[in-house]
Amino acid sequence: MTPSKETRRAERRDQPGRNLREGSKVRTQSRAALPSNLARVNAAARAAVQTRFTALLHHINIEALERAFRRRKRQASAGVDGVTVCDYEQNLEENLRDLCARVHTGRYRPQPVRRVYIPKSDGGRRPLGVPTLEDKIVQGAVAEMLSAIYEVDFLGFSYGFRPGRNPHQALSSLHTAIMGQRVTWVLDADIRSFFDSVDHEWLLRMLAHRIADLRVLRLIRMWLEAGILESGEWHETDRGTPQGAGISPLLANIFLHYALDLWVHQWRRRNACGRISIIRYADDFVMGFESEADARQMLADLKERLARFGLALHEDKTRLIEFGRLPAQTRRRRGERRPGTFAFLGFTHYCGWTRDGRFIVKHKTQSKRLSRKLTALRQDAWRIMHAPLAEQHRWYCSVLLGHYGYYGMPHNWRSLNGFLRDVRRIWFNCLRRRSQKNRRMGWDWFEDVTARLPLPQPRITHPWTPRAA
Repeated sequence: MTPSKETRRAERRDQPGRNLREGSKVRTQSRAALPSNLARVNAAARAAVQTRFTALLHHINIEALERAFRRRKRQASAGVDGVTVCDYEQNLEENLRDLCARVHTGRYRPQPVRRVYIPKSDGGRRPLGVPTLEDKIVQGAVAEMLSAIYEVDFLGFSYGFRPGRNPHQALSSLHTAIMGQRVTWVLDADIRSFFDSVDHEWLLRMLAHRIADLRVLRLIRMWLEAGILESGEWHETDRGTPQGAGISPLLANIFLHYALDLWVHQWRRRNACGRISIIRYADDFVMGFESEADARQMLADLKERLARFGLALHEDKTRLIEFGRLPAQTRRRRGERRPGTFAFLGFTHYCGWTRDGRFIVKHKTQSKRLSRKLTALRQDAWRIMHAPLAEQHRWYCSVLLGHYGYYGMPHNWRSLNGFLRDVRRIWFNCLRRRSQKNRRMGWDWFEDVTARLPLPQPRITHPWTPRAA
């Protein structure tokens, strides 16, 4: 389904939202030019959106497996078999040849996914799956092939885990949509436990719209049903795709493309009274509405739509709020507080005003993300407190530059400065506790240290020219 010209303008389709149908250079997941065989697959997919591919497995050759292997991080955790990247690389050519033969003869069998847990910002724990290295390699090759097909189909407002796209493009499109459209209501939505709730049968039916090669579908089914190994016990998986698996992000995008994206685009063309914009990154999405009636009807219909596929909105993280230029101006005239805020991709978005009194959408680092980052930073800082000063300095510089690299957005200068102050305080406290002698040192001594070993200052790494309404 090709978006209308109005949709392209609202969501900056000509820049960050550019689609492969519009003649942009074909990219793979590693942002390199597609191999010639996958370029032909992409061209066939672009030529007709109804094309079903009946022979794809021959694209999973030794070259494709080697490309997938080269994309692996050398320090990545091992799966249940304990094989690391360094171990596998010692006899890489023979290992890949054997793996390719097993895939094509049907002797390849995925192993269970090792489950680990990482902390979440709300205090809970997020399950993370760690497949074996060979499973990651085959999944990476299959994902590269499927991406050449589905990048043609995905709509422009989908940004998560796609080649050539990143969160800052999604943030830029969101900013443009709110500033350029008559947005008065915002739906900040999050799907509850999405990766754990994906229905396998629905997913395979969706894949069958484009993929008719039963061997590829069999591979995907085996990955979905490989099971979870937790505390030495195997658990069956009848739903969900493990977060951490190389093909999970692409499968999630395919599932949401059919379950959500196409439906939303059709709904706003047929049922909406005013303009509707949407920006989606993985299972998090934000929608802007011109009409309150559209917003409330969309929320009700969206719950019914997701329920058909076994999904549900997270009640605590899904909110419909009044937001935009007109509500902000109305509240300002009445002397009331500005409209509520919403969080998206680590930033809190709020209504603000320029120095000459014009409305603008501003954003700052989300407080939960910042608190979680500082807590983890303190723990890591204590581990290296006895390392040489030069080594500590390099580590703190990398932390700050990484933080600026993501959160260095316009209007976020105060949060960046606050993060630098907190990092300086953490380093100061660690240095004072290195010995009894250092405990007597004060801030003047620390200033001399940072004069010799300066920390990078905050900077805006993703500037744009804000469009004030």
